[in-house]
Amino acid sequence: MKLDVLALLLAALAGAIMAFQGAVNAALGKIVGLLEATFIVMIIGLLTAFIALFPLRLGHGDIFKFTGAPWYSFMGGMLIVLITYAVAASIPKIGAANATTAIVAAQVTTAFLIDHFGLFGLQAIPFSWWKAAGLALLVVGTRLMLLQ
Repeated sequence: MKLDVLALLLAALAGAIMAFQGAVNAALGKIVGLLEATFIVMIIGLLTAFIALFPLRLGHGDIFKFTGAPWYSFMGGMLIVLITYAVAASIPKIGAANATTAIVAAQVTTAFLIDHFGLFGLQAIPFSWWKAAGLALLVVGTRLMLLQ
C-alpha cells in the first residue's frame, strides 16, 4: 500500500486543528457550560457545512443518495457530539497535551483494529509486526507524556 503524501499532510493538518479545536471548545465551555458549548459548536458547524454545500456549491456528491447509506454511517452525528463534549471536558482538567495524547493513543489503537478487520466497508489492512511495534511505542510514549 503506497502512502499518498497529500492525504498524510491533510491528516496531520486535521490533527493539529483538532488540538486547537479542543482548546477553543474548552474555553467556550468554561463560559457557557460544556453541553451548551457543544450545542453552539454543532450549530456553527451545521451552518458552515450548509454554506459550503449550497451557496458556495463546494460539494461534488449527491446529498439525496443518503437513503442508500448503511445505518452505521449515520452514527457520526451522534459521535461528534460525544467527541466534542469529552474533549472540552477533559482539556481544562488535564491540559491540552495530556488530553490530546490520550486521544491520539486511543484513536490509533481503534484505527488499528478498524483497519485490521476492515470494518465499516473499509479495505482490510492486515496486522503486521511493524505496526504492532509502532503501536507499542505509541503506548509507551503516551505513558511518558502522562507522567507528572
